[in-house]
Amino acid sequence: MQKNKTTIAIAFLFTALILGIGYAAFGPWTALIFTAGFLGGFLLWLFVPAQPPFKNFKLAFWVTLGLFILHRVEEKVMKFFDQLSAITGTATPEITSVTVILLVALSVGAWIAIPILTKRNYAFGYYLAWTFFASMGITELAHFIFPLFIDKPYSYFPGMASVILLAPMAWWGMYRLAKKS
Repeated sequence: MQKNKTTIAIAFLFTALILGIGYAAFGPWTALIFTAGFLGGFLLWLFVPAQPPFKNFKLAFWVTLGLFILHRVEEKVMKFFDQLSAITGTATPEITSVTVILLVALSVGAWIAIPILTKRNYAFGYYLAWTFFASMGITELAHFIFPLFIDKPYSYFPGMASVILLAPMAWWGMYRLAKKS
């Protein structure tokens, strides 16, 4: 299926919207980190022509989604956002703030729609799949860079443990998504 100009424009605007909301919620540094997943996923979607059936990347999707949930629990329990705030100098917004609710609803909500959209062969669904796998496989690697910004020896940073499983699963998802059959 060819990506038409309207779908490309909608995907670009969705990317810009997510990055704008991320900027409003968490400031410029965190929004820059989000860029790797959303803009990176957008570019991968544009330039990788394969649109395999969902069944070809179904296992990678569901396992990555499960690991993402585990990752979010690890971040919450280990106070990731407090540590990120200390590095960036930007206060962490309340979980009930409009920007956080919008960010979660639009990004995670859209990612949950991936099976439905790709089963119907909608190009936008494949765009979302690329942003999901790029966010999990590229953006989340920032957990290994964050310790470099703390004035102490390199050590565990909240969220780092689950990324060890999450990122490779997302890479496998990108590999499966890029295969034609």
